[in-house]
Amino acid sequence: MPAEPGPAEALAVELPPAPTGADAVSPQAIDGVVMARLYGEPLFAMPNDLYIPPDALEVFLEAFQGPLDLLLYLIRKQNFNILDIPMADVTRQYLRYVDQIRKHNLELAADYLLMAAMLIEIKSRMLLPPKKTDEGQEAEDPRAELVRRLLEYEQMKLAAARIDQMPVLGRDYLRAQVTIEQAIAPRFPDVEVADIRDAWADIMRRAKLHQHHRITREQLSVREYMGMVLRRLQGERFVEFRDMFDVTRGHSVMVVTFIAMLELARERLLELTQAEAFAPIYVRLAYQPS
Repeated sequence: MPAEPGPAEALAVELPPAPTGADAVSPQAIDGVVMARLYGEPLFAMPNDLYIPPDALEVFLEAFQGPLDLLLYLIRKQNFNILDIPMADVTRQYLRYVDQIRKHNLELAADYLLMAAMLIEIKSRMLLPPKKTDEGQEAEDPRAELVRRLLEYEQMKLAAARIDQMPVLGRDYLRAQVTIEQAIAPRFPDVEVADIRDAWADIMRRAKLHQHHRITREQLSVREYMGMVLRRLQGERFVEFRDMFDVTRGHSVMVVTFIAMLELARERLLELTQAEAFAPIYVRLAYQPS
């Protein structure tokens, strides 16, 4: 019986389709030597036409918003006192990071190089003997301006972090919208001028059925009939429009009554309502009598 091929020999020959029995190679043996699997199939060599960009596998461990952000990170990481910065150590670490970004993005490194020059200048001023001012006072610490900028930047950064943690509409919560049906008083349709005209014409037709040949002269006052209409409606919730006229009094009384009602409606002391189209017109007071 021939000996079973080992893993190295199995790779040198073309694998037969679906080997079974003693000739089969275990999946563990294949996974131990393949470079990758593509759609479940083992890949034993890197394709010649595969292109990987040079910076595809670069990993950026820290992302800084600018030179002050980087400088503050170095100080806090080493637990340095921000009011007494060891300029030599901080400058050395800062320049090491600047050298890294200069290799990839020279335009981005310009701002960091400016801060590096400032750090070197501060360090050089600290090496010189201090000079007194014209008033005889000691000169200000060369690091004072840098410390002030760092403290202000740290305050703004912490404030921005607190603001970012606050709930934001659309990110942390959504505005709930609930439609609530409110019970409101029924609103009657507005009475059109044509409806009042038709109602008045109907009253005039009924009045002709009760005409009497009497010749009288009567002084009629619109203001007096306005008071009569108001007294007639007191204590009544609704009164039908046609019931407001006394057809036995003749046309003159009905005309004066009609004018009085129009004047009261104009002064908003009287309301004309109608339940629906072509329904009877009703009259009521527009105020609550005391």
